Amino acid sequence: MRNQLLAFWKWCLSFRKTDWCVEDYPIALRKQGPDASDVPLRGRLVPYLASIVNWNLVGSGETAAEALADLERNFTSQKSHRLKDGESLPRPGTHVPIQFATKERIERHRELADDFIRRVLELEWAWISDDSSLWDFHTEETNEVLVAKTKDIYGVDISDIQSGKLCEIFERIVEQDKFRRWL
Repeated sequence: MRNQLLAFWKWCLSFRKTDWCVEDYPIALRKQGPDASDVPLRGRLVPYLASIVNWNLVGSGETAAEALADLERNFTSQKSHRLKDGESLPRPGTHVPIQFATKERIERHRELADDFIRRVLELEWAWISDDSSLWDFHTEETNEVLVAKTKDIYGVDISDIQSGKLCEIFERIVEQDKFRRWL
């Protein structure tokens, strides 16, 4: 209830200007629960999370100040992308629907994607988008194991694809024309 009142207040104030900054938005800051020390570093909860109420825009950090600074960086990036694309920022306090990433590049290689999910990721199925990466499917510190499996199965070295993006990996496999050999 408190967050929704804050959202309403920020919405009312938003009519005073049109070029909004992160401080014009309702921000919720929370300390997340304790985390087990036996969880791998990549799988641990970040202690602080800052988010814009009614918008899926967040920042995280070891301290509240770091979380707020991360949120501000993410807001600035989002604002820049939206303005570059000719879109406006959502009015502070309003609900912003979640937008899913596109799947255009993944869909170009649907058969390979299905095969990769089964053989490399060892899953029955997975929803993946153009933004999905190897990092989404494990909690280890590196992608070494999945990179090695990809080389073993498809004969393609993907160790230089630092982002681990699946669409880039699929394009590399197809480019080297090794996939057909494994069907």
